[in-house]
Amino acid sequence: METSLLILPGLGNSGDKHWQTFWHKKFENSIRLVQDNWDEPVREEWLARLNEEISKLNQPTILVAHSLAVSLVLHWAEANTNKNIVGALLVAPADVDSPQHTPESTRNFSPIPTFKLPFPSIVVASENDPYASFERKQFLAEKWGSDFVNVGQKGHINSDSDLQYWEEGQLILQQLIEKIDL
Repeated sequence: METSLLILPGLGNSGDKHWQTFWHKKFENSIRLVQDNWDEPVREEWLARLNEEISKLNQPTILVAHSLAVSLVLHWAEANTNKNIVGALLVAPADVDSPQHTPESTRNFSPIPTFKLPFPSIVVASENDPYASFERKQFLAEKWGSDFVNVGQKGHINSDSDLQYWEEGQLILQQLIEKIDL
C-alpha cells in the first residue's frame, strides 16, 4: 500500500536531531506540517493549519504526531473527518491536562479528547517520559482504541533521546501500515 506520512511536530518544533526530522529526510512520501508559532501554540491556529494541509491530500496518509501534536490529532479527529487519513502514529503524548507535566503554554490544548479514533492508531510510550505518566499514556491509548507500545526508557522520545532514524519506530510504523485496510 502506498501511503504518505504527515509529520506533526509538537511544542518548539522538532529540531535537527529529532527522529521526525530524520524521517522527513528519509521518506520521500512525507510532508512536514509547519506552524506559525511553535513556542506559544494556539489550538485553533494549529488546527486550522492542520486542516489546511489535510485538505490538500490526495492519497492515503498516516499522521505521525509527537508530544503536543498528539493532542492536536485528537482535537482534529473529534471535529473533522477526511477519507485520506487512514491511521495515526501517536508518539510520546504530552499530558496537557496536567500542570505538573506540561508548560502553561500548552494548556489551551486541554482537555485531551478521550474517544475512539475512527482509524487505526498506535500510541508509543516511554517509561521515563517527563511530559506524561506512563499510566496516563496507557489510559489514553485505551480510550482512543489505540494499540500501545512500550519502548522502555527513552525519555520524551525526542532530540534528547538521540534516536536519529529511530529504526524501532519505523518497525512500529510498519505494524500500523499492516493494520490499515484500504
